Amino acid sequence: MALVLNIETATTNCSVSLSKDGETLVLKEDNSLGYSHAETLHLFIDEVFKISKLKPSEIDAVAVSKGPGSYTGLRIGVSSAKGLCFALEKPLISISTLESLAHQVKATDGLIIPMLDARRMEVYSAIYNQNLELQREIKAEILSEESYSELLDFNKVYFIGDGVEKTKALISHSNAFFIEGKLPSANEMSLLAEMKYKKSDTEDVAYFEPYYLKDFVALKKKQ
Repeated sequence: MALVLNIETATTNCSVSLSKDGETLVLKEDNSLGYSHAETLHLFIDEVFKISKLKPSEIDAVAVSKGPGSYTGLRIGVSSAKGLCFALEKPLISISTLESLAHQVKATDGLIIPMLDARRMEVYSAIYNQNLELQREIKAEILSEESYSELLDFNKVYFIGDGVEKTKALISHSNAFFIEGKLPSANEMSLLAEMKYKKSDTEDVAYFEPYYLKDFVALKKKQ
């Protein structure tokens, strides 16, 4: 039974929610094409408290999306979450970005593959069953026309996330269902954060780092 501030910044969607007992009370988010997290994140945090008429000191924990995802976005979200935890003396909960994304799919059978766009033809992905139980760990993989063929031949497969567009261009199968226009949101973090809070599954605030999955590579500007 917890009041949790949830922060999601792993993609272009800057998303903040305030949840109680696993239910979202207030949600503020902005999925602009550019990354506006540095400008909007703290505004959204202030707004969810104003709308709920609650004080930051009343929360029981801060939950943050841990990745994988945008290097810069994750740094901003985690830094803000850790700062709040230090200031308010509250525990930090980390939530898998792909797991919360998978929770947007309501399926009675088959498999769910949340995927986030990486460079070129690569995605960050994981595989969950219809009960949202992890079936294959998170990894970075390069897509091809043969990707997931062994799964599609025997299961309905629901693809979700901003990696869907490039996947849809490669894969054509009657068992493939593409859920477009969806990004990780602090809304789905509410339930996952509550579950972790009940188990006292928290992070060391001083040493916690985002799950980048791959090393950051700075791209040189073209001359």
